[in-house]
Amino acid sequence: MTELRAADWHIGADGETYPPEPWYLGGTLLVSTFLVPTRELPARVTDTVRDAAVRPVTVGGRAVVGAAFVRYTSGGVLSYDELIGSVLVRRGASIMATIPDIWVDSPQSRTGGRELWSIPKHLGDFRRESSGRRVAASMTMDGAPVAALDATIGRASLPGSIGIPLTTAQALDGRRVVSRNRLFPRVRTLNATWTFAPDGPLGHLHGRRPAVSVALTDASIVFGAHVVRSGQNSHPRNR
Repeated sequence: MTELRAADWHIGADGETYPPEPWYLGGTLLVSTFLVPTRELPARVTDTVRDAAVRPVTVGGRAVVGAAFVRYTSGGVLSYDELIGSVLVRRGASIMATIPDIWVDSPQSRTGGRELWSIPKHLGDFRRESSGRRVAASMTMDGAPVAALDATIGRASLPGSIGIPLTTAQALDGRRVVSRNRLFPRVRTLNATWTFAPDGPLGHLHGRRPAVSVALTDASIVFGAHVVRSGQNSHPRNR
């Protein structure tokens, strides 16, 4: 399922090629959630949520904000590193995630994420070191630090792999996209210490301790299996 002919790929407006949806990926996600007072969210984040026509899920007036370092490994349609800043949102009774901040080290992922699902991916520089269950990861953009994580992956929280639904609601360049996706990981505990540059794009998380952290390991991911698009330029370009 992951082997595609070059002729099947899309060519983006910037000339970069990328795989058609859905993307079949595999890897490890190191995820933490933070509770941030809604009044302390940057305008960029609240504007992204509003444009996606969703509302933040709040707990006592605090938004549920996620941060994750992800490594997609070989065997999927692409392999690359990623840093995600997300917000838990809802539309009616449906719970989703909106991603206002995201960086990758793959031009193909950057262009594909933008054109397929309106995910505003940027390029960043990643460093990652692993020793046993210990992982140290960091990301800089144009030489400036953005985020770093020192984490230890712990025991399995659940036996075997489980299916986790993940719906993203995005808006970019006049297009709204809702993508229903699914993860099949092993769920493990995670002891995570984050560092965020106070003047960086994730500065609203500076000095905050995670409410919950989890490692999703050996994950199989299907992204873009069911997608609803609206607005201008709703469909990606074919080669």
